[in-house]
Order: sequence, then C-alpha cells, then structure tokens
Amino acid sequence: MPDFERSLKINIGVLGGTFDPVHRGHLMIAEETRARLDLAEVLFVPTARTPLKENNSISAAEHRLQMLRLALTGYPHFKLSAIEIDRNGPSYTIDTILELRDKLGAEDELFFILGWDNLAQLPRWKEPARLVQKCRLVAVPRPGHSLPDLTSLEKSIPGLSRRLLLLEKPEIDITATEIRKRVTRGLAIDHLVPEPVAGYIKEHKLYLRQENGS
Repeated sequence: MPDFERSLKINIGVLGGTFDPVHRGHLMIAEETRARLDLAEVLFVPTARTPLKENNSISAAEHRLQMLRLALTGYPHFKLSAIEIDRNGPSYTIDTILELRDKLGAEDELFFILGWDNLAQLPRWKEPARLVQKCRLVAVPRPGHSLPDLTSLEKSIPGLSRRLLLLEKPEIDITATEIRKRVTRGLAIDHLVPEPVAGYIKEHKLYLRQENGS
C-alpha cells in the first residue's frame, strides 16, 4: 500500500470479474487502460459471488485465484487482490471501492474498469451514485454491445458524465463463456488464455462439463 509520507498522487486501476477463466482479453484491456491513463498499477479483483448473476455457477475461488496468479506473472504493474473472495457474500463494487479507498491516500484516485455492457446496467448496481463519487469509471467496448444511452444514464445517476472515461479500444472478441465451451468440446484454447492458464485448466480438468457462468 502507498507510503503515507509520499506526496505524489497515485492512480490505480481496478478490474473486477469472475475470471472464470482469466484470458488474454483481460490482460489486453488492463494494459491498454494502464498505458492510456498512466496508472501505477491495475488490481485484478475476482468476485466471490455476483449479485446480478445469482443463478450462474462459477468455479471455486481457489481455481480462479490460482489461474490469475499464473496469468499475472511477468506483469509488474498487475496485482491480484482477493478482497472480495475474503469478504465472502455478494460482491458489490461499492463495498470493494470503499475498502480500497481506506487504504489509499486522500489524493489517490481509483479507476474502475468495466465494459459498455456493464455500464448500461449501472443503475441496477448497489449505490451507483456513491460509486461514481468514490472512483472514476473507465468504460471499454465489448463486441456485440453498443455504447449505452449516456443521457439516460446521467438522468439515473446524476454526475456520472463527469466521472466517466470512454475508451474506443481495445475491442476484445474473447469471452470466458466461449473458452469454457471450447474446453467442453475438446477444442484448443491456447490462443485465448496464457499458456500456464491453459495448462492449469487441463491439469485440474476444469470446464469439462458445460457450465452456465460467464
């Protein structure tokens, strides 16, 4: 965590998700955002349980954490945070942001990275107005999803537009759902996930049965 005696402002990115599994698209999004916004680091925060996807099953936290550890090796600016796994219960972004803010300096800024699809769902999140007060939002494109109506979002969450950064790239056409389906069908995934992650999935026989998670 930051040294309280330092005077420099630190910008930190936060990328949440189930990461079931983590894939090359996640890494590309994190790197593009880090470079564009000159972030000191990007925290990868796997969810314990996603409130808006209660009916979907996800792999055990120990598997998702280990796959992230393997994927982030060699990326000095990427860090793994088990803050939501350790907290248990539903993973509400506002709770995570508030907990992270408590460990940072007053001038430091958090940048929460999300896709255009999740941006459209923001009014359904827990305390969205408070969320945009506590962090900046960085929205990245998702194939198959158009940019949501920002005027409508601003009406639902006043002040959102001043706290929102829209990126036009990268457009990553990779999904965890696609990867799990390929594993189930016995197809190669080496081009979609880091090599150590592909090896871990094979070793632990993950996704051999069709799952509904995302």
